[in-house]
Amino acid sequence: MSQTIHTTAIIAEGATLGKNIKIGPYCVVGPDVKLGDNVELIGHVNLDGDTTIGADSKLYPFVSMGYPPQDFKHKGGPVRIEIGERCTFRENVNIHPGVDVGEPVTRIGHDCYFMVGTHLAHEGQMGNHVIVSNGAQIGGNVTIGDHVILGGLCAIHQHTRIGNHAFIGGMATVTTDVIPYGFVIGNAAHLAGLNVVGLKRRGFSREHIRDMRSAYRLLFAQEGTFAERLDDAAKVYHDHDLVMEIVSFIRAQENRSICMPNTGR
Repeated sequence: MSQTIHTTAIIAEGATLGKNIKIGPYCVVGPDVKLGDNVELIGHVNLDGDTTIGADSKLYPFVSMGYPPQDFKHKGGPVRIEIGERCTFRENVNIHPGVDVGEPVTRIGHDCYFMVGTHLAHEGQMGNHVIVSNGAQIGGNVTIGDHVILGGLCAIHQHTRIGNHAFIGGMATVTTDVIPYGFVIGNAAHLAGLNVVGLKRRGFSREHIRDMRSAYRLLFAQEGTFAERLDDAAKVYHDHDLVMEIVSFIRAQENRSICMPNTGR
């Protein structure tokens, strides 16, 4: 086992370190922290609590994880953070664990990239291949799917759901749920279409994108109620997996408001 640990780093007894760990100057690693193989802490990184970081992840200066959540309901009980493999956390990123009176775990999937000054609050649930751009702030109990991009300085309200492959524009203030493949901009945020650029980059076929656009126009037309249009889309596109993913997302929590297009009215 090869480990490179700077003489100024403080590693508490009980911390679990994988193979080929690199820990730079002035890092602090708490007794319940678990670092997978090839994890690198550049310097001035502070990790505490029951925090697990997957293999091949890299943490830059002044990253802070595992300290008590900013939720007054938390009573000090056991909570934790679980982070997948190959994640990157740039300078001044802050991640909080779950809450003992709610979801005790904050989870981040594989291959996620947090840029400078970003924050994921308590009980966050994040999928794989998510990019969180500079200064983005994510409130408590937020659920984010796979391949989501959050633009710089955007703010995500607590309990919001963001579906797979969605794109949140810079400085958007998101207070309602964002459908999978949605493209959201503005303050307050509104749905501006589908994330077509992202769909093309990730290899979705022209036919799939065409059908998605047709379904989008049906869902967000002006005729009838939204519930009626949702039922119509489910009938017309019942054999189209991508459209049905949007339908299922909306139906999963019908008590939550959906981010809608700006009709100008």
